[in-house]
Amino acid sequence: MMNLTAHFFSEKALAIVCVIAAFVVLGGKVFATAIDYAPPFKETSFYSTTISANNDLGDIYYPKPSDLNSGNYSFPIVLLLQGALVDKSFYSDYASHVARYGFVVVVPNHLRPSPFNPTSPPNLASETSQIAAVLSQMAIENKKPTSPIASVIDTQRLGLLGHSFGGAVGLSVIANKCLPELYLCQEPFTRPKELLAGAFFGANLRNPISNEFVAIANDGIAVALIQGGIDGVALPDRSHSTFDQIQTPPKALITVMGANHFSITNVNNPAGANPDRNTATLEQAVGIETIARWSALFLRANMLKDRAAFDYIYSQGDALDPNVRVTSVAVPKPSSK
Repeated sequence: MMNLTAHFFSEKALAIVCVIAAFVVLGGKVFATAIDYAPPFKETSFYSTTISANNDLGDIYYPKPSDLNSGNYSFPIVLLLQGALVDKSFYSDYASHVARYGFVVVVPNHLRPSPFNPTSPPNLASETSQIAAVLSQMAIENKKPTSPIASVIDTQRLGLLGHSFGGAVGLSVIANKCLPELYLCQEPFTRPKELLAGAFFGANLRNPISNEFVAIANDGIAVALIQGGIDGVALPDRSHSTFDQIQTPPKALITVMGANHFSITNVNNPAGANPDRNTATLEQAVGIETIARWSALFLRANMLKDRAAFDYIYSQGDALDPNVRVTSVAVPKPSSK
């Protein structure tokens, strides 16, 4: 959790037309079948709106196939909880990448009073109340005739993404704990039934005063921790300790080698944020794509029971991507395609 007080890369990993040979024996003959991990949609778009319940300004990214309004699509909601002091605009590349995998990605700017100086201007910082606010707004967007995503939102499925402090907020939501002493919420809340999975970058859940890591009773909600290997803000050993506190599978710990705390944002050390003194050795664009791919495929595997995504996260991806190291615990393989 963010405290408020030789790049090696292959073309295969970026283009990610990652195809493996799976051998199927039928009638004594061996056939090669391709498993494609590429995002299903090439084009995305976005628009901005005001979230009615809290007046947050939010950017909404979505897939844009040529037949978007044909009635054939139903995209789950994904809420991205921003890192402290990081403007939503710095997540545009990451959010666009995730949207290509078939999600409506909501990226709000949420302003809150400082816990240290309540009379100072509000700061950008996520909190748990955003979950209900975004679910409510997406129901509105789905029914509003003028909305670009009218009738294409699956309002019954919610995934969370989060960076740094926003990731800690997401972990507390999955744990169904308010934790006001960590400044993660302003009021009690109930974990929504729509929440199915979360993937968080540069995040952990601990009490910085006692240095105790918080137990995460996730009740089977899938959790991925994606960690920069040289993150100097959210230290790697803290994500390992948080991973151990996740009570039930599915869960994954994905270390992105050469990534620092801001390998998820459009630029390193974005304006306004507390900087990471460690300089990433992984190119920024490669870091963003890598983090987005693992985030999105983890969500697809666990929210949509996508078999190819399941194979990538729990079996094949570690070998296909030279930039990551993966520890995962899966539930039984989904039966649907």
